[in-house]
Amino acid sequence: MALPGGLLTRGEEPVPLKSISVTLSIREFVAGVSATLNYENEEEVPLETFFVFPMDEDSAVYSFEAEIDGKKIKAELKDKRKAHSIYESALSNRRQAFLLEEDRYSRDVFCCNVGNLHPGSKVALTLKYVQELPLEADGTLRYVLPAVLNPRYCRPGSSEDSCLNMKTPVVPLEELPYTFSMIATISSQHGIERIQSNCPFSPMEYLGDDKTSAQVSLTEGHKFDRDVELLIYYSEKHTPSVAVEMGQAKDNPDGLMKDPSAMVCFYPNIPEVESPVICGEFVFLMDRSGSMHCPISKQDKSQLRIEAAKETLILLLKSLPIGCYFNVYGFGTSYEAFFPNSVEYTQQTMEEALRRVQLMRADLGGTEILTPLQIIYGEPSIPGHPLQLFIFTDGEVTDTFSVINEVRRNRTKHRCFSFGIGEGASTSLIKGIARVAGGTSEFITGKARMQSKALSALKRALQPAVEDISVSWDLPRGLSAKMLSPEQTVLYRGQRLIIYALLSGTMPPADATGEVCLKYMLQGKSFENRVTFSLQPKPDDNFTIHRLAAKSFLQTKDMGFRDTPAKDKKDVLKVSIDCGVISSQTAFIAVNKSLNKPVQEPLARRDVPRPILLGAASMIPRFYGGGLDRSPAPDHTLRKKCMSLKEASPEIERAHSSTNRMNLETHPTVFGDNHLVQLISLQNADGSWYPDENLAGILGRSLEDLLAAIPVKDANSSSWATVLAMVWLHSNAKQMKCEWELLEKKARTWIRIHAASIMQELVKAAIAFTKSSVDPAIFAL
Repeated sequence: MALPGGLLTRGEEPVPLKSISVTLSIREFVAGVSATLNYENEEEVPLETFFVFPMDEDSAVYSFEAEIDGKKIKAELKDKRKAHSIYESALSNRRQAFLLEEDRYSRDVFCCNVGNLHPGSKVALTLKYVQELPLEADGTLRYVLPAVLNPRYCRPGSSEDSCLNMKTPVVPLEELPYTFSMIATISSQHGIERIQSNCPFSPMEYLGDDKTSAQVSLTEGHKFDRDVELLIYYSEKHTPSVAVEMGQAKDNPDGLMKDPSAMVCFYPNIPEVESPVICGEFVFLMDRSGSMHCPISKQDKSQLRIEAAKETLILLLKSLPIGCYFNVYGFGTSYEAFFPNSVEYTQQTMEEALRRVQLMRADLGGTEILTPLQIIYGEPSIPGHPLQLFIFTDGEVTDTFSVINEVRRNRTKHRCFSFGIGEGASTSLIKGIARVAGGTSEFITGKARMQSKALSALKRALQPAVEDISVSWDLPRGLSAKMLSPEQTVLYRGQRLIIYALLSGTMPPADATGEVCLKYMLQGKSFENRVTFSLQPKPDDNFTIHRLAAKSFLQTKDMGFRDTPAKDKKDVLKVSIDCGVISSQTAFIAVNKSLNKPVQEPLARRDVPRPILLGAASMIPRFYGGGLDRSPAPDHTLRKKCMSLKEASPEIERAHSSTNRMNLETHPTVFGDNHLVQLISLQNADGSWYPDENLAGILGRSLEDLLAAIPVKDANSSSWATVLAMVWLHSNAKQMKCEWELLEKKARTWIRIHAASIMQELVKAAIAFTKSSVDPAIFAL
């Protein structure tokens, strides 16, 4: 049969999905999104089409409807098994049906099924969701509309019923056969300073003179070839707030939607303090699957994921405090550890670890993170050194809920900080493991530097723990608050805290107010934040706060279609259906019952292609991980390899025996021309620097000149070298201070012990020697 004109896949099949249009509305830190998928059947046979797409795991999807020939059909949210039964029954009776569901193994993957799309017919499917926007370290709000859904590694025989296992065609980003458009409206009572994006956008247009509302849109012709990211800068720092929303008692006599709901947003002013004792066991779990050899993004000259991870690990290892314990694991289909057990952080163990980092490659096969996690949790704890786990991965795993559950089971013995590397990283995995273990999650895409985000997390891990966190309400008589958010056990400096509650009882007069108070302890001192708010609920047709509250509840109870405990499954199903928010246990289903005549011809299947980041696939002989290679694991599968240097490969042994100092020329792929990383790599574990050829080269001088310029007779040459390095950092890397603050802190501590009396002379001479304009006052001890 000759195919009609239209968009085609590489397999010469027509693509029924023609375009995606998105309307985004951001109010303060909450996003409301309406996404419409426009389908058209240009063939002569009826179609069943499948579209698998990513979505941020924080999204609360609450509406799904179809518009056919001007008529709207609103889908119902039902038990997933029942929804599938209705869909299959409709198809067997040749009726038109639409199904939207969350993947059974990851809550950030969705599948949209369109059954019996008639020849020549057009259908517009619209799904709506609301979402809290994450807060960056500098106070910026970040919205991401995921586009890239990379294949995820799946062990043979597992997850057969995952959406990701459908034979959905994948195409390079630039060859997507459907178009994409987006318009965004942003509003804030604090005023909007600017909006930035990784995609070509129209100039920001203010919608009023007070600059509290603005609008931007994607430039025409965008191919949806990357995740769309918006960074929103408000004019004022965020302030605590409480919003109260009306309930819907008429249709929900006993559900969560019945009563008014409250959303409390705290920005606690936690002081920065030093822990009296530096302690901790720091374990770094690094993804070394084949997909880590891909670039972080589609942008030109984007760094490979594995190289960015190695550079970050060097910074982290250099920033650890003397006296702590650490270890590094690499994982893929198999896994390796630098040491049999965590070791004390010393000059010797740090240098040994750095040599191993230089030799790390993306060569361990697929992405199997569960077993190394179990091994880490099974190691004996070190008294007085609580475990802090840092996980770096591109997130291309299928058994997401199994991994989250494993972290959750061990949440009392550690904190977990997670980092998603590259476009297409699973938000369900990265956010989920951090949330259940009291840590934070970060995503590195585009030009974002992994190093600054990782060092920010390490600073949080080194801060003294906030204790005895509690939330109390002061409400008029007859009114009470029922918390829907999980109990908060961890707080970090600069972190936003969002709490949801239902207000039950008799609502007071319109002018009545309530108060909510956050209390916590830090190093024996008590702190509190109070917010007074109006108790007059505001109407919202979308019931945004109720939906977000339901999502918050579901994230704590819903552990996947298979893994949710029986005692929680009933609550998950009830809250999901009552609030209309999709879960792993439910699905949206709609059947077009207005068709007078069922379709007669047999259905033809059409899978909508999804984009994949394949830019680096040709750079390696074989592309493992990400689901592209499912060959049997090698003999060392699931065995930990902990090699001493004498047992290691000849390459590692040569690196150890050639010199007791790291030679920067040995592995230019790690350090390249980045003088900051070169300088950091030379710092000793105790915070000092040696005066050597490598340091002199970074300073642009000879070693002889460097030693001849020591200003104080009989001064320790390491003191001089350390001050020179500190001056260089302030002169040449000021914009990246967040990456070397901890390193300089160690250097200052070392100077305070070894050369405090001559510090000022050393600084003055170092500024002159380097011809720097740095103010000497910043080096006051």
